[in-house]
Amino acid sequence: MSQTVIEVNNLSKVYKDFTAVDNVSFRIEANKIYGLLGRNGAGKTTIMQMITAQQFSTKGEIRVFGEHPYENNKVIQQICFIRESQKYPDLVTVRDVMGIASDVYPNWDAEYAKALIEIFRLPMKRLVKRLSRGMLSAVGIIVGLASRAPITVFDEPYLGLDAVARELFYDQLIEDYTSHPRTIILSTHLIDEVSRLLEHIILIDEGKILLDSDTDELRGRTCNVIGHQSAVESFIQGRKVIHTESLGSMVSATVMGKTEAEVKQEAAQAGLETVPVSLQQLIVHLTRNGKVASR
Repeated sequence: MSQTVIEVNNLSKVYKDFTAVDNVSFRIEANKIYGLLGRNGAGKTTIMQMITAQQFSTKGEIRVFGEHPYENNKVIQQICFIRESQKYPDLVTVRDVMGIASDVYPNWDAEYAKALIEIFRLPMKRLVKRLSRGMLSAVGIIVGLASRAPITVFDEPYLGLDAVARELFYDQLIEDYTSHPRTIILSTHLIDEVSRLLEHIILIDEGKILLDSDTDELRGRTCNVIGHQSAVESFIQGRKVIHTESLGSMVSATVMGKTEAEVKQEAAQAGLETVPVSLQQLIVHLTRNGKVASR
């Protein structure tokens, strides 16, 4: 049985009249790559900040490695949180950032950091404040990967990176994760790009959890059913449908619940076609409709 490294129970965060996180509970297991997904303002960053002891919760409980993370150096030194809006002092260079990281993270791999700096073509002597948006993102990516922290959290790590640099990040992440397993949490809007990396999805919408599922299981119980309107409407009766779309006399319905193989077989018997649903399509449908995907 996998070890639970993060346990969140009935967690809420309220700012005056706004509830950013609304009574969420979930578990994060060791040595898996998680996608914490949702629209802007869904509550993802707030959850990550509370897990990493950057913010206090309004109510609920968080345990990291079985302990409360707040003011707990034993826990905090095992976490690397790379934020989208990471700030650095004005006179700090890229070399300085790497030096500080080597002091902060017990598992820091200086040789790997050096290799990543060459891969992302970062100028070591340049002040961080003079870096482009993409280079600044690359600094965070390098620190996150080379930290080899048991829990590594990336909040929108790709901003400003071009497509080539993003692919370099994904390739390095999966390669190093394979050699040095740890828990990685990725928050991103580029869902299709990272879908091959994610082993588990936690989907947040308006502060609530809509979905908490292994990626393979999710793919295995979701598909599009396509055919003439009357046939599709008859087929989807009693099934969990998260999206329908009309294409002239044809209708496409996104169905969840049974395994994809079962749905394919039943659809074929009804004279209907089935096609896979991309992870991004699924997330868009769920967050657009605000439907909780029951297991």
